[in-house]
Amino acid sequence: MDVNGVVAGGFEPVRDAFARNFTALGDRGAAVAVYRDGHRVVDLWAGTKDVDGTAPWEHGTAQIVRSATKGVAAAVVLLLSQRGELDLDAPVGVYWPEFKAAGKERTRVWHLLAHRAGVPVLDRPLTLAEAADPALGAEAVAAQAPAWEPGTDHGYHAQTFSWLTGELVRRVTGGRTVGELIAEEIAGPLGAELWLGLPESQTARVGRVGRVEAPEQPGGLRTRPKRAVSEAYADPASLTRRAFAAITPLPDENDPGYRAAALPASSGIATADGLARFYASLIGEVDGGRRLFTPETVAAARTERSAGPDRVLVVGTRFGLGSMLHSPASPLLSAGSFGHPGRGGSLGFADPESGIAFGYVTNGFRTGVTADPRAQALVRALRRSLEENGRPVPPAIRL
Repeated sequence: MDVNGVVAGGFEPVRDAFARNFTALGDRGAAVAVYRDGHRVVDLWAGTKDVDGTAPWEHGTAQIVRSATKGVAAAVVLLLSQRGELDLDAPVGVYWPEFKAAGKERTRVWHLLAHRAGVPVLDRPLTLAEAADPALGAEAVAAQAPAWEPGTDHGYHAQTFSWLTGELVRRVTGGRTVGELIAEEIAGPLGAELWLGLPESQTARVGRVGRVEAPEQPGGLRTRPKRAVSEAYADPASLTRRAFAAITPLPDENDPGYRAAALPASSGIATADGLARFYASLIGEVDGGRRLFTPETVAAARTERSAGPDRVLVVGTRFGLGSMLHSPASPLLSAGSFGHPGRGGSLGFADPESGIAFGYVTNGFRTGVTADPRAQALVRALRRSLEENGRPVPPAIRL
């Protein structure tokens, strides 16, 4: 497999692992990017743009990143808090009075970001057309009775995260959407290639995704979460199945209508560099330029707010404010890392202690929700690179 791009000296293990993803783990087309202290040190791509095609993946090829979108969308909410426009501890009803219905009056803003709001499912699932309408989605979650008392437990809000965060942002900003704010305040100023609500002008650069299969790799905890979620998903009455089916039928991710829909939970489009550059901007200046989060906001984002058995994903998960945190079910670089995987393979995260920001996107969809073997192989190679560069991850948090 011919790998294109560049790596800085000392990061060759990442290039080697990336190549092995194609020969051993079934990747068809993918890219990986890494920033260290705000400067790009890895920028690699290989394979084909479309999972079932022959046109080569090019520098700047983008893919849908599914739930990795959540980390970017949550940053919009945290930026509003950072500017004093939103109180994370306030009841959601202060900004969105209709949300207080059906026993949700004590739900706090931070509960939405930490998957503690208790509304991961909808009694009546939405069609894609309904889901893409911000008003209809907001009405549905506002009227929904919670599956548990908000704030008392956590469960992954796989689809409803879209309308919870989307409507909150609209109420606070006087009608502006998460997608608009990502474009105007994050992607544009940073020069980061990521979109929520894909513009027609960018459609040609986005590849087609599809399912790929590869032999499972040995690794204990790395394979157990996938099996547990799959077993729960097989039960039509489970919270797992109902959470993912809040949009029914499940959308075709190659459908232009879905890619244009600005769903903060799932429909983001990004390059690997776009994801990595975004996360680099959260923890420091990028290329000597803008930084998005203050140190206080970084601390808030990665402070554990939810941990333990997840009512939807059924394995143990850890969440900060809109980000997944390092855990056996979702391994990142270190205990201090925060970010978000996307179902099927994509991953983006930042690690403040090492100064690392990471982004991986692929057109080869696999069924796992977290801990994709391809992304994990790259993270392990990145850890080795840091050790060889004299910046090791502390042994106590190695996987």
